Amino acid sequence: MENLHQRRFLKSRAGFTLIELMLVVIIIGALVAMVLPRLSGRTEQARIQAAQADIRSNIATALKLYELDNGSFPSTSEGLNALLAKSGDARNWNGPYLEKKPIDPWGREYKYECPGGHRTQDYDLYSIGKDGQSGTADDITNWD
Repeated sequence: MENLHQRRFLKSRAGFTLIELMLVVIIIGALVAMVLPRLSGRTEQARIQAAQADIRSNIATALKLYELDNGSFPSTSEGLNALLAKSGDARNWNGPYLEKKPIDPWGREYKYECPGGHRTQDYDLYSIGKDGQSGTADDITNWD
């Protein structure tokens, strides 16, 4: 007889009630609402850091190797493509100096000028940043 009561009790408690399910959904929603704003700013911060690393390290190293081999940096007209394939002005090209065309984290080509307007002794290298406009506060440059 006791076994019969246990079975009836277990059958009546076999699923979740609507209120229990709603509480779980509300708790999950509250947790997402607290965590999501903290993570959303990290994406843009990571893009900025990636562009800084490209400009100050990855592309800069390739440009220095090109200069060591050829005696000068690529001209503005040759651009960063000179790091991928031999151009007419390269005397001792030992590239490719980069594996692929350098694209910034926003999907645009990095800007390159030699001689630079800001760094007249060598080159200007920069990304126009998130807004896609040159000369704005979100530009990431090698002269700051």
